[in-house]
Amino acid sequence: MNDFSPPLPELPCIRYVDSFEELVSARFSGPVNALCWPRKLEGDFAEIVEKLRVGRGITTIDEETLAALELSPAGEVARKSLLEDQAMMEACGLLPVLDCINGYVNLHEDDGPVSTHVQSYHVDSATDEADTYLCTYFGASSEALPNDQVIPKAEIPALRAELLALHGGEDDEGFAEFLNENFYDLHYAPLPGAEPWSFGVGNLWRIACEYPGSPVPPCVHRAPDTIPGAPPRLLLIG
Repeated sequence: MNDFSPPLPELPCIRYVDSFEELVSARFSGPVNALCWPRKLEGDFAEIVEKLRVGRGITTIDEETLAALELSPAGEVARKSLLEDQAMMEACGLLPVLDCINGYVNLHEDDGPVSTHVQSYHVDSATDEADTYLCTYFGASSEALPNDQVIPKAEIPALRAELLALHGGEDDEGFAEFLNENFYDLHYAPLPGAEPWSFGVGNLWRIACEYPGSPVPPCVHRAPDTIPGAPPRLLLIG
């Protein structure tokens, strides 16, 4: 049993692969900045989320916590998938983290003119070559936008004026450093008519980050909006 997953989009920025090995070894090039291994996972992930009984916010789930859960046969199948995915990623030198996300604490607190929360469209960044791996097992999934359908929030005149006022200086290299230090330069706004696409449930993604020398633009994505009463999400990120 699995949560509903919308059809996967056919877009120039996405390339689909047939295995984990291909997902890891494929290179980003041209317009492609998102790789996806489509999967329909068996098992009852909803049972795992229910048995975890997490509080508000983000709870990281370790292997000991998973192993301690008393589960039905369908829940056992789901747990096996979670452990196998983490083992695959660790074998490749990755550092996967399994989170159960029950909303966010202090959402948008002290954001300033530009929200820097994960629910704002943004790109991941690194100082050296890096990618982000994502898989939603249960609950609402992350979503993304093609790069030609977004604009950096810091380039929107009204927001840039507010950021300049907050900076208290000129629109120069010092301002660029201010944007970078506060992560304002990583956040984007959809252009009129933009059409977001969903990462879906069960699919394992690898998306491009922003780093010096990257051959492709980073993937613009965000966490889904929090819906009151909705169940927690179960997300693997690495």
